Amino acid sequence: MSFPLALGLTVIGTLIPGTGFLAAGRRLLGSVVLSIFVLLLLACGYYALTTDLSSVMHLAVSPDRLRLVSILLPAVGVAWVCVTLGTWRTLQPLKANTLQRLAGSALVTGLAIAILMPLAIGGRYASVQKSVVENVFASSDSRSETRPKGVTREDPWAGQERVNVLLLGGDGGKGRIGIRPDSLQVASIDTRTGNTVLFSLPRNLQKIPFPPDSPLADAYPDGVYAGEGDPLEWMLNSIYENVPAQHPGLLKSDNPGADATKFAVSGALGIRIDYYVLINLQGFAELINALGGITVNINEPVPIGGSEDSGVPPHDWLEPGPNKHLDGYHALWFARGRYGSSDYDRMKRQRCTMKAIIEQANPAKVLTRYEAIAQSSKKIVFTDIPSELLPAFVDLSLKVQKASVRSIAFTNEIIDSSDPDYEQIHSMVQAAIKASEQAAPSKSPRLTNGQPNGKPQASKNGDAPGQTSAPDEADQTSDEGSSSGSEAAASSDEDSTPDPAGESLEEACAYSPKH
Repeated sequence: MSFPLALGLTVIGTLIPGTGFLAAGRRLLGSVVLSIFVLLLLACGYYALTTDLSSVMHLAVSPDRLRLVSILLPAVGVAWVCVTLGTWRTLQPLKANTLQRLAGSALVTGLAIAILMPLAIGGRYASVQKSVVENVFASSDSRSETRPKGVTREDPWAGQERVNVLLLGGDGGKGRIGIRPDSLQVASIDTRTGNTVLFSLPRNLQKIPFPPDSPLADAYPDGVYAGEGDPLEWMLNSIYENVPAQHPGLLKSDNPGADATKFAVSGALGIRIDYYVLINLQGFAELINALGGITVNINEPVPIGGSEDSGVPPHDWLEPGPNKHLDGYHALWFARGRYGSSDYDRMKRQRCTMKAIIEQANPAKVLTRYEAIAQSSKKIVFTDIPSELLPAFVDLSLKVQKASVRSIAFTNEIIDSSDPDYEQIHSMVQAAIKASEQAAPSKSPRLTNGQPNGKPQASKNGDAPGQTSAPDEADQTSDEGSSSGSEAAASSDEDSTPDPAGESLEEACAYSPKH
């Protein structure tokens, strides 16, 4: 056999394993290898044709399957390289000179690299993903006072038609005491349709009622988080730190700060909070950089640094403009910059940042930067969502992508954060949920003062047990809570009450400069 023919058959024998052995006259070996290759090819084709995106994503959140994939892919690569090497050794001319042998070795080496690299990377990614699932998500035996009871793989929502997830942004980690969440939002998701309402609460919210059936209702006078001293110590964002410190051991939880905050948000909104997700903002910039940055619309200058209380001006600004591409450092300031900004402006920018991350984390970008993204995720994301429920949350996330997503920001334009009317808040929450349940996937009805037809209606599963009346007033006022009105909120009646549920995230995050 000539040298060029041997090289060509080696390449063919690599692309279609077994054919090189057949060409060399080794029929039995060639038939076995070719049969195995064809069977594997048919199995992969069948899987690709019969498996939907949901099933593929289920694989990505199953540690046992990921472990198997991390072993199988490199093993297949090694076997394939052995076939290539065996094919060349079988076809190599006996009278090949030194130069030809070197050329053959170079060819086999190149083919081996081409085979092993993608399969080894795939195995590595599977191993990294397994580590992410096991480190970020809760185990079935983790302790929590607030997680739903009776949850199973078969009934992941415990018979409820909504799941409410608290999204916290703060500088801290799992089980850490001593953080004050900078951002507090609740995603209330209809498990049947995926229609979602985002409720944003100001960090300076005061006089918060705990649900009557919670352990904290008896720990605080009249079940209200209020007391003497510095008002800063009786605001919503202080609960994560203060409640476990004031009542150590009261909450039997792996993260008592998160559970205490869930109870408080449940009382404030009048809905049960099922799970929390904490984003450690100290690592937020790292995640954005791993994604290659995000693109947002900036409608007014956003401060970088600065403190109004100390009289220190910002040392730089993010300038307004459409489609501004931000790296991690500048994206963090876009989300958190507060000098001269109202709470509403900051809360809206935080929602737009989340929207940008979700929309711009496309599969190609995630794949090419996957390991960096995964490693940063382990450092910044903490949650009490059990890993065994991830397939259900995967399916729900696919519904949310095609569903209606609305948002309400409870700023001082809508409520008085130092002395809130919680009955009003509960009515607005129930009205928004009701409207969301009735919304078509592509659009949602606008609400008048947060209420369809002017009258709130209760959701089937929205209200927290026993939460019907506003709490007793306490004599604390916020030295931080007076945020100026935002021009982004629309007025819908004669007294200029904002229409908080009438603005979609597309509208809120569009380029519409204020000046």
